[in-house]
Amino acid sequence: QLVLVESGGGLVQPGGSLRLSCVASGVSLHYYAMGWFRQAPGKEREGVSCISNSDEGTYSEDSVKGRFTISRDNAKNTVYLQMNSLTPDDTAVYYCAALDWWSTDRPTCVVSQGRYWGQGIQVTVSS
Repeated sequence: QLVLVESGGGLVQPGGSLRLSCVASGVSLHYYAMGWFRQAPGKEREGVSCISNSDEGTYSEDSVKGRFTISRDNAKNTVYLQMNSLTPDDTAVYYCAALDWWSTDRPTCVVSQGRYWGQGIQVTVSS
């Protein structure tokens, strides 16, 4: 059983940065494409950024392109999300997920791809 634990969330001012980490246990992460998702109050969970299992491809939603970067270190069984230039619209609970599938030709990052989920971590952007 794959267990995912997120860390690195918290309160940050607009324009600030945070780095989320997702550590896996139970199974090696190199078998899975991985993703970060988020759910704001009153909204549905949405994809943010996803990465292939071999780190050859990534996909990010338009709202975070140029600001967020997903990366992974399979040796540490860890996936990261570097978030820069944060705005109040980025306030949400952020979830790490191991994905059921990944398309090299047409990469996507949608909730239905998630197979194993972390418990989520709060990110609040406010002055």
